[in-house]
Amino acid sequence: MKVPLLDVKAQNAPLRGALLEAMARVMDSGGFILGPEVEAFEKELAAMLGVARAIGVSSGTDALLVALMALGVGPGDEVVTTPLSFYATVGCIARLGGRPVFADIEPESFNLDPAAAAAACGAKTRALIPVHLFGRPATLPKVEQPVVEDAAQSIGACKLGGIMSCLSFFPSKNLGAFGDAGAVLCDDAQIADNVVLLRTHGSRPKYVHHVVGGNFRLDALQAAILRVKLPRLAGWTAARRANAERYRRMFAAAPGIPAELRLPADVPGHIYNQFVIRAPRRDGLREHLAKQGIGTEVYYPLALHLQPCFAGWGYRAGAFPHAEAATREALALPIFAELTEEQQGFVVGQIAAYYC
Repeated sequence: MKVPLLDVKAQNAPLRGALLEAMARVMDSGGFILGPEVEAFEKELAAMLGVARAIGVSSGTDALLVALMALGVGPGDEVVTTPLSFYATVGCIARLGGRPVFADIEPESFNLDPAAAAAACGAKTRALIPVHLFGRPATLPKVEQPVVEDAAQSIGACKLGGIMSCLSFFPSKNLGAFGDAGAVLCDDAQIADNVVLLRTHGSRPKYVHHVVGGNFRLDALQAAILRVKLPRLAGWTAARRANAERYRRMFAAAPGIPAELRLPADVPGHIYNQFVIRAPRRDGLREHLAKQGIGTEVYYPLALHLQPCFAGWGYRAGAFPHAEAATREALALPIFAELTEEQQGFVVGQIAAYYC
């Protein structure tokens, strides 16, 4: 049996007709960047998520970048964040000349420890970026500085709690486009307007540039595709949650599973963009599962404070022990909505076989 980590084809196949119709609609319109298709998607997304504004942008990375730009983050500013996330969370800070100040994670949730994050704030702190990692809602730090939520993996997991929330529609996400796309969620009208301005090179009207912005525009084609998928998101989320619960039952009944192997906790709002276990002898287990045709992934093999490109910031191994331990133990198992009970049973059975 083959069990991929993700099966995008299985998700898209039932929507083929509607997706082709949406793509043809954009082709026939002759409008390919921003425009009515993007505006309609923004309104539908905002209504579904209960926010005042949803602003479509070119990627989840650019959502984070433009959000920090809208807050005026620049050289010398500090931004408190987690060392366990995708590179973009910290890359966007560095691109603006800012400096990330890391705080360790909670070992059970993988998310930024809110008390540690609050303690890391200082006179130069311009913003905080907690990450709702793997689809699990993070507890936001109680601070005076603006909080920008990295919700790239957690659409719909929780309501907007910070000043902005940044989404990714990368194809592997719970709501995936056919390429890069993202969005910034915001309830503050002035900040939202600033994001819109920055999205198009800071120009308003055309060719009159008030600030130095960027090309962060969302393609109409991606918006049309996402409009087809958006009404199905709740069903896909429910299926992922059901699969997570089935994993728990299967692991509890499987012989030979070591007590050290820990499953993600069943917490309110978790949407399971990934189902990440903490496994003893993780790398050997992953190799065994690959030989059996089971897809897995390591999120993330190297903590952000230890990345070679950030060596100049002076962080050393051992600085954030909980995050570093997660890089050695975390393993993502298949959790996509179309995953079958038979496939899940095979995954759990092969994990049990490895430890027996």
